[in-house]
Amino acid sequence: MTTILGIDEAGRGSVIGPMVIAGVMIDEKDEGKLRKIGAKDSKMLSPHQRERLYPLIKKIAKDYVALKVSAKEIDEMRKEKNLNIIEAEKMAQIIKALKADKAYVDTPQASTGKFKAILLNLAQSHTEIIAENYCDERYPVCSAASIIAKVERDSEVEKIKKIVGFDFGVGYSHDARSIEFVKKCLKEKKFLEYIRQSWVTVDSLKSKKEQKSLKEYK
Repeated sequence: MTTILGIDEAGRGSVIGPMVIAGVMIDEKDEGKLRKIGAKDSKMLSPHQRERLYPLIKKIAKDYVALKVSAKEIDEMRKEKNLNIIEAEKMAQIIKALKADKAYVDTPQASTGKFKAILLNLAQSHTEIIAENYCDERYPVCSAASIIAKVERDSEVEKIKKIVGFDFGVGYSHDARSIEFVKKCLKEKKFLEYIRQSWVTVDSLKSKKEQKSLKEYK
C-alpha cells in the first residue's frame, strides 16, 4: 500500500508564539476521504471549520506529528541559520520519522528546487519528495497538514494568552493588539520568552523606544 505524507506549517511569520510544522500520513487510497470531509488550505477555513476537521483528519491518518518550535528556540537557532533552514530541518525530521513513500511539502521559498535539495540532503530518506509552493491548495494531504498545524498553533497561542493574562490577538505584526503586547513586554521586561526578539518588528520597536529615551535626556 502506497503511503503519502503532507507537510505544512503555521505561525512562520508571527512575532508571538511558536511555529508549528505538521505532517499527516495517509494511505494514498484514502485521499478521497480527505476531499469528502472538506479538507482544504487552513487559511480558507474558519476556526470552527478547522476545529471540526481536526479530529476527522486524525481518524483518516495512518500517522501524524506536530512539531512546535518556540519563539525562544527560533531566536536561538537564527543566530546560526535562517528560518528556511530551520523549517527544512524540522520537515526533514518528520520525513525521517514517518517514512512515507511520497511526501508533499509546502515550500516556504520561491526557489522550490533549492529547498528540495536541502530537504533531500537533510532527510537522507527513501521517501520521494515533491516540494512546491501552495501544496496546501493542491494536495488534500497537505491541506490536512495545514489544518493540524493551524489548530495546534492556535491552541498554543490560547495557552500563552492565559499565562500572560493578555489577549494579544493572532500574534502577527499586522495585529494592533499583538504589537501592543510586544511593546508591553519590552517595557516591563516580562514574558519575553514568547516574543521572537530576532524579528525586524521587535528591532524596530526597540529602536523607537531607545530614541524616545534619548529625547527625554535632551
